[in-house]
Amino acid sequence: MTTAATLGELTGDYVLDTTRTRIGFTARAALVSRVRGRFEAFDGAARLDGGTPSGSSVRLTVRTGSVQTRNRKRDEHLRGGDFLDAGAHPALTFVSTRVKQTGATGFEVTGDLTVRGVTRPVTVDFTLTGAGSDDSGAFRASFLGRTVIDRVDWGVTGGGAMIGRRVTLEFDVTAVRRS
Repeated sequence: MTTAATLGELTGDYVLDTTRTRIGFTARAALVSRVRGRFEAFDGAARLDGGTPSGSSVRLTVRTGSVQTRNRKRDEHLRGGDFLDAGAHPALTFVSTRVKQTGATGFEVTGDLTVRGVTRPVTVDFTLTGAGSDDSGAFRASFLGRTVIDRVDWGVTGGGAMIGRRVTLEFDVTAVRRS
């Protein structure tokens, strides 16, 4: 897969390829180390308008109970009421409200992020990393994205001073065009 010759080639409706997509996070813990994790269950779709990127849209739903940090006890704690409260809030969502092209392959995707029932705007910086048809003829587009949020803004207050407020959300996305 190579980067599309023109953005116009990207136009279409897409769904996430969940086997090739990673949605993760990094947070500072204990003042000197970092905790890295990911979500195993999610789905999403996009409408890409390569000719007019501002006409594009994205939606993402992440199952909060699928959080994984490679530490079972920590994962259970993150799913609990002090953090994600997966029992009461089984999903976090992102729905775009604006897409702005920032360079040849760069985009700012602004939208509403809902965590624990709290919705606030965020902007994710994305870079198109590749696009093209795979061996089966399916057209795929890949993007890398990241943003930094203050978790307390969404009511995620567990961990006290031992856990940093800033959380980096990381997206390594592959989407498959459906039409």
